[in-house]
This record gives sequence, C-alpha cells and structure tokens, in this order.
Amino acid sequence: MNRTFAVVCGLLAAGLAPCLAADASKDAAPAAKPAPVQTEQTLERQGAEGKTLRMSYLLYLPPGHGKDKQRWPLMLFLHGAGERGTDLSVVKKHGPPKLVEKGQSLPFIVVSPQCPRGSWWDLDVLTALLDEVCAKYAVDTDRVCLTGLSMGGFGTWRLAGRHPERFAAIVPICGGGDVKDAERLKDIPTRVYHGGKDTVVRVGLSEQMVDAMKKAGAKDVTLTVYPEAGHDSWTKTYDDPELYTWLLKQTSKGREKPAPATQPAEIRTRT
Repeated sequence: MNRTFAVVCGLLAAGLAPCLAADASKDAAPAAKPAPVQTEQTLERQGAEGKTLRMSYLLYLPPGHGKDKQRWPLMLFLHGAGERGTDLSVVKKHGPPKLVEKGQSLPFIVVSPQCPRGSWWDLDVLTALLDEVCAKYAVDTDRVCLTGLSMGGFGTWRLAGRHPERFAAIVPICGGGDVKDAERLKDIPTRVYHGGKDTVVRVGLSEQMVDAMKKAGAKDVTLTVYPEAGHDSWTKTYDDPELYTWLLKQTSKGREKPAPATQPAEIRTRT
C-alpha cells in the first residue's frame, strides 16, 4: 500500500509540474525593458591651422540602432549657460537628455555636447562633432535637426546660419541670432519658442529673427510665445510630444542648400 501510494503521488507530481509552472509564469511580471542609456563620449581631433577640436558629449542611440541597415534621424541639443563645465551629468538637467534620463525612449540619435566653463559654443567644434557622429553611426543625414535653449538657442541660430545645408529643421528656444542670416535660414523649417515674461533674454530677439526670416521669404517658420512664462520656456516645449512628431516629418532631401558661411557673426548673451 505504501509503495502504491508513493507511485501515485509521484505521477500526480509529474503531471502537475507543467501546470504549476504555467500558472507561475502567468503571475510573473513581464520582463522590464532596458532603460534608455546615454553614454559619455569625447571628441578630439585636429582642425584647420592646427587647432585642437575637443568636446565632451552625451550620446543616446535609439532602440534598434545597429541591428539592421536603418538610418536614424539625429538631434543635436545645445544646453544653456548654466550647464557649462566638465560634469556631463549636468547636461541631463534640461531638454532631451533629461527625458532620456527619466526613462523615455526617443526615435532619434541624440547628441548633447557640453560647452566648457567660461566659453561659448564653438561652431568649428560643433561642426566637427556632427561630422564624427555622422561617420560613426547610422545617421540619416537628410534628417538632422538642431535645437537649444538660452545660450544654446543663440548657438542654434548661429550654427544653422553657418551651415544651413546640414539641417532639416531647427528649434531655437529663448535665444537670438543675427538677422543678416535670415536669407540663409529661410528654407529651413523652424519652430521658435520664448517666454512672454522672459527678463533674461528678451522675447524681442526671437521676434526679430522670425520677422527677418518671413521678410526673406520663409514659408515654414513660427514663433510660440508662452504669455506667462519667464526664462524657462524650454520645459513645456520639450515635454510636448507634438514637437518630436513634427521633427520626424522634416527632411532636407531635395532642398536647395546654400554653401556654408565662412565668417559667422559672433553673438553674445548674458544667460
């Protein structure tokens, strides 16, 4: 009797094991997706006339990058004056790097350089950085967009004015540029944002650039002014999914591209 009982128990156990395993798998939580990762990188190369081009930057590659022959749009993000220095984690304070750090996946390769303390955006270095990233990663060079806030907004206007042929779209936030660049910028789809109560960078600087572009014949440029916002007009802008939807639709393919400028205007802001 004891032997028979033991055999029956063994058969029951063997038969129930798959069922128990199945039930356990139903109760188990689904495997978590890997969190988005931004890696710290450094550009260092020799430029013209022996100039050393050096800059640290954060690099985000979208899920799926490198797994097939797909080319990805690229977003170059320029931070404000408060994020200058040698600590790349500070660059994650605002904008797309902040979103990635919070766990949001973006359908762009995102490049977020850091400007050295006491310096302004160096257009030669930024151009070299674009060259390097486009050469090393699966970038769709017809879908490169440029955006920045405050000092980075000024940098966005300046870099696009120097190299309008490189950008499918630009999004300068609470910055300002040189109205003489309007003719070169007029064919780039442009979304400009500013706070109506900004006392650091006056909204008139954005208005001047948009007006100049329209007078030059621009057909796709808009200015959004948040009436109650101060200097921080970037949080609301970068938190809006529609901005990224719009950027994904932009391409410079087939657009007449002017030659790069040789002597960009130097613009300074106190931000």
